Amino acid sequence: MALFLDFDGTLVEIAETPDAILVPDDLVRRLEALAARVDGRLALITGRSLSDIGGHLGRGAIRIVGSHGAEHGDAAVPAATLSSDTSMAIASLAARWPGLLVETKPHGIAIHYRQEPDAEAAVFSVMDDIAEHEGLAVRRGKMVVELGPAQANKGRAVARLLDQPPYAGAIPVFIGDDVTDEDGFAAAAAAGGHGILVGAPRPTAAHYRLPGTREVYNWLGL
Repeated sequence: MALFLDFDGTLVEIAETPDAILVPDDLVRRLEALAARVDGRLALITGRSLSDIGGHLGRGAIRIVGSHGAEHGDAAVPAATLSSDTSMAIASLAARWPGLLVETKPHGIAIHYRQEPDAEAAVFSVMDDIAEHEGLAVRRGKMVVELGPAQANKGRAVARLLDQPPYAGAIPVFIGDDVTDEDGFAAAAAAGGHGILVGAPRPTAAHYRLPGTREVYNWLGL
């Protein structure tokens, strides 16, 4: 078996802001022990950039794929460069809705509207327009909309890892909670494995479900 794990909403609870998450002090040690039990066939596949998640996890021996698959070592997708018109559109949106959190990433940009839920329609409209003009993919998650490279997603990250040792030939299991994890579920199923949805029931490509992060830890033996 090969384990592919999302981070936010799967290994840590989603917080009001991305920096406010609570990460167990020994999470890396636990994940390293889990990786050893599956002969190294474990990877975190997260929407966070590698530098961001590194700030929360520190150094460790766990394989991490960042930015929804855009950051995966020496084969990383080129970083996105946003136009001045895009920057102006986002600045105008943020001025109208002061509670929005604009997060610039190496491979795109995200707008969190958890503290401005009434801004959802405006955020969707602006980000959809930007995606069309910039040739980027729109990823809608839990109170967040992100733009990034169209050629990168968590499903492609899973497929890429399954072509490499030590993952090749293993039955993949992808565990995640958000809509952005659906590509990972589908890729795992296509390779003869399974997706596990974390959270409340919803239409999904996952074959199984766990109610929350605590149950994820119990199922993984963390």
